[in-house]
Amino acid sequence: MKKILNKLDINNEEFLNIIAEFINNETVQEMKKYRQHYETTCFDHCYMVAFYCYWICKRYHLDYVAATRAAMLHDLFLYDWRVRQPDRKGLHAFTHGKTACENASKLFNLSQKEKDMITTHMWPVTMQFPTSIEGFILTFVDKYCATSETLEVIKSRIFMKKAFRYAYLFLSLIMIRI
Repeated sequence: MKKILNKLDINNEEFLNIIAEFINNETVQEMKKYRQHYETTCFDHCYMVAFYCYWICKRYHLDYVAATRAAMLHDLFLYDWRVRQPDRKGLHAFTHGKTACENASKLFNLSQKEKDMITTHMWPVTMQFPTSIEGFILTFVDKYCATSETLEVIKSRIFMKKAFRYAYLFLSLIMIRI
């Protein structure tokens, strides 16, 4: 994740101004406490999704402000989804869009379009269909970022296993020679 963030021009002033209200909020900062995909926090994941949504929607003259805002808040659920929560009804994948929208709506003044994008970002896992092009972009960017974050960790783990295998082989050869 950090490798990807370093490659992008995320210090874009316009992008940072759009999400400033969110990233300076204590509750949004709490997203840093929860892992989303392996080593990526919810905050970092949402930040990356927000940047890609900003970039794509701006490039194609879409509502990049709403897309960026919704993307930054799309996973504002504030719990470890790997641990069963007794008060939570339903599986995380099916319910967290609604939870994130409820949490974000309590903190910020969101448009109906932004609320819809947050609520429907898990399509096609959920049957709730995005109602805007920006909503579809958020949905697909979210899947892309989740896949990238997961593959980055899998690649590093495979490399580590190979490195250990080769180190073991090398040490075995040395021991045989002695």
